[in-house]
Amino acid sequence: MTAAPNEQGEILQRIQSPNDLKKLNIDQLPDLCLELRDFIIGQVAVHGGHFGASLGTVELTTALHYALNTPRDLLVWDVGHQAYGHKILTGRKDQFHTNRKYGGISGFPKRTESEYDTFGVGHSSTSISAALGMAKAAELSGEKKRVVAVIGDGAMTAGMAFEGLNNAGALHSDILVILNDNCMSIDPNVGALKEYLTDITTSKTFNRVRDELYDLLGHFQKTGDRMRKAASKLEHALTTALTPGSLFRSLGFKYYGPVDGHNVKGLVKTLDDLKDIPGPKLLHVVTVKGKGFAPAERDPLKWHAQGSPFDKITGAPLGDVSRAKKSANYQDIFGTAIIELAKNNDKIVGVTAAMPSGTGLNAMMAELPERAFDVGIAEQHAVTFAAGMATQGYHPFVAIYSTFLQRGYDQVVHDVCIQHLPVVFCMDRAGLVGADGPTHHGLYDIPYMRCLPNIVVSAPMDEQELRNLMYTASIHDKGPFSIRYPRGRGAGVEIEAFEQIPIGKSRIIALGHDVAVLSFGSIGNQVPVASRELQGDDIQITHIDMRFVKPLDTEMIDQIIASHHTIITIEDGTVLGGFGSAVAEYVASIGWGGKLQMLGIPDIVVEHGTQEELWRDCGIDATAIVKAVHLSLKRATMQSVTT
Repeated sequence: MTAAPNEQGEILQRIQSPNDLKKLNIDQLPDLCLELRDFIIGQVAVHGGHFGASLGTVELTTALHYALNTPRDLLVWDVGHQAYGHKILTGRKDQFHTNRKYGGISGFPKRTESEYDTFGVGHSSTSISAALGMAKAAELSGEKKRVVAVIGDGAMTAGMAFEGLNNAGALHSDILVILNDNCMSIDPNVGALKEYLTDITTSKTFNRVRDELYDLLGHFQKTGDRMRKAASKLEHALTTALTPGSLFRSLGFKYYGPVDGHNVKGLVKTLDDLKDIPGPKLLHVVTVKGKGFAPAERDPLKWHAQGSPFDKITGAPLGDVSRAKKSANYQDIFGTAIIELAKNNDKIVGVTAAMPSGTGLNAMMAELPERAFDVGIAEQHAVTFAAGMATQGYHPFVAIYSTFLQRGYDQVVHDVCIQHLPVVFCMDRAGLVGADGPTHHGLYDIPYMRCLPNIVVSAPMDEQELRNLMYTASIHDKGPFSIRYPRGRGAGVEIEAFEQIPIGKSRIIALGHDVAVLSFGSIGNQVPVASRELQGDDIQITHIDMRFVKPLDTEMIDQIIASHHTIITIEDGTVLGGFGSAVAEYVASIGWGGKLQMLGIPDIVVEHGTQEELWRDCGIDATAIVKAVHLSLKRATMQSVTT
């Protein structure tokens, strides 16, 4: 399948690399930007993908590749949601229809995909540190390279961004940081920095006067340099007192802007002017998320990404949209449940790190705004903020993606677990997430949580189990509690009232003989599918939904090994150190002589695709279970014949 030729404008058709871009007259760039924006809209309207952020950076992307000598000059995007135009202009235009699809190009910059992708950026706030490392490496090697980090204002709320800024100012390395300010990350930005950046956009007059003064002083041949030095000292004093740009200046950066992020010719001129200015520089660019597509400009949150086809003019959905949903999303189940729990317990609060809509906490923020907190892209702060509330008698629920909690792991260890604090970690997007790929797969939380002291580690098999585990966690006051659940829809079970679950106790789904399958989490829904197929071969398997990996239900395992020669474990997470490993550790400790087979994610980087495609490739779908059962029975038969 290839993109239709008429999806490319006359100028865009000629662009296969930045070298082709540089052949254009600068006056052609506005028309190219119109064509590039139209191409992105057309592609996403049919094939899906992230949307608003890349529309907002069309002119900036074009100007950067026009003014810089990429890939020798190094360009780091933060976050990769902004980089669709970059991919299209750097040789991937004809493959762009495969974006985020199995076997296709990645939805984020990826070093193995293109020499223009200098750094993998699926998580936010890494660009300044990475770019600084590149700039210092070039300096040590004696190479002349320009290094540019493009960071969104949402990503700038994270502590790591300021760590990079602080170090860059101290090292005086030649680096350009472009702050793409559109007042949005995925959800609207929050916090003091958001207000600060809003203030900066009112400082255009000061920047213009400063530049004009410097130009004027340069005409005084004998005294110009001294006058400029004096003016520089005066400027520093005035800007510190009067302008918001002083924050970046105080970190050792020369601050420029704000400039119009949709004036491509003006951006080229500004970038050309900044090329030969040494040291750390910050260019503040103001853009509109979703620029050029009216529905996205009106509602950037809704149009952050799209998965279903839509009309590229009106935004109206295409195809059959009248079908009733078979089941609710897990984040919707979470959002409803936490409101119910909070209304019955005034000590329950919700915390998220810039993902209220993604996690479902936005429902609580709307209904109980004084008890739901979005702390920005600051996972470390989110965990310790919750820990602080817990010390004062509150019961925080931290709604966070599994892969994002990795960024706050030190705080989970030191600030929560060691202090026995009753913080509940509701880890959305656990397991294989699909099209977002390796930076977003939540594969490692089972090992990294179960190795910690004083914590309960659990996973629901379905929507009702999620509700029950949340209720159980809400009345558990002896320490932290983690609940992992996947992206997407549940199993479609009937939603009922809350029920407390005995901590560390599993449940029997089906009883058979010979082979027992122990599942952890929602991947357990593949077991009944496999069981129905096995019944055609007159094979009846036992299925246990373990629910907890810590504490592990060893009493149930004892019952299983007393009547089964083989155990198969299955989990939607890394097999190294995960749920299967926990079972293996226990049966080894008691000297069980039976067979144990562990199904889980192998020790590889899993690329993007649909969840079903990735389950198949990783060997954790129903077909893999059937094969594992047949193999175990074959081995048991051979062993019986041998003995």
